[in-house]
Amino acid sequence: MRISLHPLFLLLMLLLTSLAAQPAQAQTTGAGFSSSQPFVQPLVPVEVFISVPNYTGPATLVVFDAAGRAVGNWEFTVQGGGAAVGVVPRGALGTHTGVLYASGAEVVRAPLYILDATSTVQTGILQYDELYTRIQDFMLGAQLAYPIDGQWVHGYRSPDSPLLWLRDHYYQGRAFKYFDPDVTSLLDAFRAVQYPDGSLPDFVARPEYYIDAYRTPVEADVEYLYVLAVFEAWQMNGDDAWLLSHLEPMQRAIAYSLTDPWRWQPQVGLVMRPFTIDTWDFEYGPTTTDPNSGKPAPRHWIDADTKWGIFHGDNTGLAQALRALATIEEYVGQTESAAARRALAQDIMIRLNAWAWNGDFYTHHVKLLPYAVPGVDEARQLSLSNAKALNRGVLSLEQGRAIVSEYRSRLNQRDRVAFAEWFSIDPPFPAGSFGLAGRLGERPGEYVNGGIMPLVGGELARGAFRFGFEDYGFDILERYFTLIDRDRQTFLWYYPTGGPGIHSDDTIPTDGWGASAMMGGLMEGAAGIEDLGVRYSDVLLSPRWSVKREVQQAYIVARYAASDGYIAYHWRLTKERGRTFLRLEATGSGEQVRVRLMLPPTTLSVRGATVNGQAVSYQLEQIGTSQYVVLDQPILPAVAQVSIELRTR
Repeated sequence: MRISLHPLFLLLMLLLTSLAAQPAQAQTTGAGFSSSQPFVQPLVPVEVFISVPNYTGPATLVVFDAAGRAVGNWEFTVQGGGAAVGVVPRGALGTHTGVLYASGAEVVRAPLYILDATSTVQTGILQYDELYTRIQDFMLGAQLAYPIDGQWVHGYRSPDSPLLWLRDHYYQGRAFKYFDPDVTSLLDAFRAVQYPDGSLPDFVARPEYYIDAYRTPVEADVEYLYVLAVFEAWQMNGDDAWLLSHLEPMQRAIAYSLTDPWRWQPQVGLVMRPFTIDTWDFEYGPTTTDPNSGKPAPRHWIDADTKWGIFHGDNTGLAQALRALATIEEYVGQTESAAARRALAQDIMIRLNAWAWNGDFYTHHVKLLPYAVPGVDEARQLSLSNAKALNRGVLSLEQGRAIVSEYRSRLNQRDRVAFAEWFSIDPPFPAGSFGLAGRLGERPGEYVNGGIMPLVGGELARGAFRFGFEDYGFDILERYFTLIDRDRQTFLWYYPTGGPGIHSDDTIPTDGWGASAMMGGLMEGAAGIEDLGVRYSDVLLSPRWSVKREVQQAYIVARYAASDGYIAYHWRLTKERGRTFLRLEATGSGEQVRVRLMLPPTTLSVRGATVNGQAVSYQLEQIGTSQYVVLDQPILPAVAQVSIELRTR
């Protein structure tokens, strides 16, 4: 029997069929999501489980970081009310919020996960990946904490003295900033004992040893070290109120350096000091008698027999500190003072270059009045603060390359006896030139008189990366890893033949000064992370992994333990369908990232650059034989995916 259907019924059936073919409207009741991990690390993918009951169709998850910035959106399809999507955590640390859309409508908004960051190096190459953790272990062995006048003081001790010296602590900040939240208590303790004239002691008191705070008279560097230590601690914690509490003491410290008759030479316009070995605290001459104790002692004091001169490290350090103080003064609105300090820093470097630069490196000690120093060619003496100058932002490109070349040439000398070129000074002084009352250091090859110091090697490595000797920088880091891998120890200095320099029972096998310098070579040099602002607000990224053929990818996180400031990146060198790409995915807590990617040595040309899939302009920068692609504009760290296509041989 044939059934005849009414036209209106047919129309209704067609409408119902059409509706059934469309995705069901998302229902907010019971909709939600959850992360497979409640705590996540930046750029490490995490699976998020989606639930939208009685719904099948397209959906989008948008994630916002703790600062309210959108840091990614992921499109997917919900099947039968559920889905799983891989999310890449990015942006500011803290609780991230997810917003789920289905059928174009928001169905749920809720906390998703907590983003944390732990400093790390992961390249798949043992000697780089373990170097960070080995150094951190050494640093923990250099920690020292105790109460002074009821206030707990925490810092990093001298490797050969059970005291908290300002210089030793400051230089160890190259490493402890990544894992230690207390970066201020020791600096507060130094501020509390600042002398009325603006000067500071070398070390703070240690009450249980009945040792008071003390300034060794021959030292001329303590004040600029205090300024730099405060500036870098502020970079770590971003605490403006704490910074302001140190501003006037910093200004008085610099005023002391520029006016005190024991520190400033007005006719030359440079800092002066007695004839010491580099930045150390004992003067040229035989062992004499301490005027206070009456016991045999090195010449730590100033008297009528003091021999004065210009030491380059005091002045490169002061120029760096003047620029740091100028940055602080600009930040607080003291612009006229800041401009004057920048001008003075420039003038100091002009005068120092005329006074002490010999064309290859800085002459160790330029005498104000001539006198003979028998047994050594002073014109050839390369002292350790040349390596420090590489990282003080005061050298020209030509000067930096000349200093690194000088160290490398001494490494390659055929008659070299030393196992490394990390000389405290080379060539050393003859035995007895600096009397130390029989202690180690009187003879060549001991302590600061020609001993081999990892602190020099670390500064040299960081400088090598900076000035276009990247392969040499990696070589230094690898040799240091071999040294510490031998017995899991590290010392302030070594004999040229390789034996550890052990002064006394106070010597520790966890030298934080040298280890920290090597950390600077690893994180700021090889990984290429430089904080140009505060709490990584403005970051320069110059990853240099492409010089090592065996490194094809790197995951790096640099986090200030004293704050939520961090930067993280994934770097990859890949071949895809016969095409070569250099890729960088970066994120962080800050406002902008400046990208500067080192090209592999096999690069013939750059075919183009994109950021988040959009073509961008760039420049090629040449330093020696090294080439970098430098993006013309900073990128935002919320979502930053850089791709450089290369033509390689």
